[in-house]
Amino acid sequence: MISIASYLHRNELRDLIWRWVYNRPEAADADRITRLVLFNNIYVARYLDLFANRIFSGLHDAPLRRQKVRVKKNIKDSIVANPPYTNLRIERLLEQYRNHPERYYRETPFHGTLFFEPIGGEDFYVGASRIKRVRRLAEKISRRIIDRIFFTIKSQAERLADARAKTLGIPRDQLVTAPQDMISEFHRAEQRMLEDLKHNRDFPAGDDIVIQDVAGIKVILENAEQKRLTDMLQEAPDTEIIEVEPHTGAYNATNIIVRHKPPVDEILAQPLGPEMLSRMWRRGMLPDQAQESFADFVRSGESSVHIEIIVSNYQEMLESEIGRCMHEDRIIEQRLRQEYRGHLAKNVEYLTEYLFAFAVSPRTECTDLPIKLWNRYLPDYYDEVIKSLFNIPPIYMGD
Repeated sequence: MISIASYLHRNELRDLIWRWVYNRPEAADADRITRLVLFNNIYVARYLDLFANRIFSGLHDAPLRRQKVRVKKNIKDSIVANPPYTNLRIERLLEQYRNHPERYYRETPFHGTLFFEPIGGEDFYVGASRIKRVRRLAEKISRRIIDRIFFTIKSQAERLADARAKTLGIPRDQLVTAPQDMISEFHRAEQRMLEDLKHNRDFPAGDDIVIQDVAGIKVILENAEQKRLTDMLQEAPDTEIIEVEPHTGAYNATNIIVRHKPPVDEILAQPLGPEMLSRMWRRGMLPDQAQESFADFVRSGESSVHIEIIVSNYQEMLESEIGRCMHEDRIIEQRLRQEYRGHLAKNVEYLTEYLFAFAVSPRTECTDLPIKLWNRYLPDYYDEVIKSLFNIPPIYMGD
């Protein structure tokens, strides 16, 4: 169902998500999730760091300064600090940002590295690499699954309407359906879907839904210079351009997806850090075993991964961070545009987020899933599920 193209062992993760949708956890899933989420995140961070360094170094002659950041205010401040040129629109955006920084989602988490080119004693922001955060990844996966389920439910509802038209002896296009009947048919189809899930009856999953953008790079190049980037990618022996998609309108940029073969030996030369070793120790794995397990995970995975590269000029990058199509506003709009928002949709979101949260939690056993897609829950329940996962006691207002 879901294939995360920036990860290794994509089929194994896809199958695990599919089993959890049907409430089929296995005892070994606790270890699987640890490897599939934590090991993949380490692997992505390492190959993306090497790849981004090569890209930005190839585009700029001077040695670049790098800065690892964890919140969006760092990237927004860097973009407005030293604009490479200006005009009335840019001046207006910079003034609005400096006068009202609180309006720009500055505390949004952002796991990435910023790149700066030193010119005349000043640092000019030239782009960044970033790894999609687990919560955003879980949200994107759940949205794609929900869209697929919604399509299946609508198709079933249309078949019910076809059957009703046949009973009346009229063509489907002549069937006049009252709004309440349409709603009733949809709810009947939804209930059938819930019963199929509950009783382990598979619905047509269709082709895999591919998530391309877990590993990403944003590059600032003026329009006349952007061909240098594609030329560099085409000449690289370990990289292949597989998709180029220009975006025009409120935000003008080019989205490039590349297939990249990371340097495995170079990645594995660096030992696991103390935080990861501590997580693996809590799961019963000694440091040497953890190092060996990570190496096995990398060497037994796919040889190539996908990386998303977005290239735009400075003004368009400014629009995407503090202007007319600010990234955070687009995220909110995506959530509001979600067509299907019933209990099933919310449960998919809960279950997907729980899967990724499990990987970083102290929990070492996976015997039962607290979210079944066919049940109904309030958000209050899910809050307690996540607290329990991290051994956070519930908040009681009494004795």
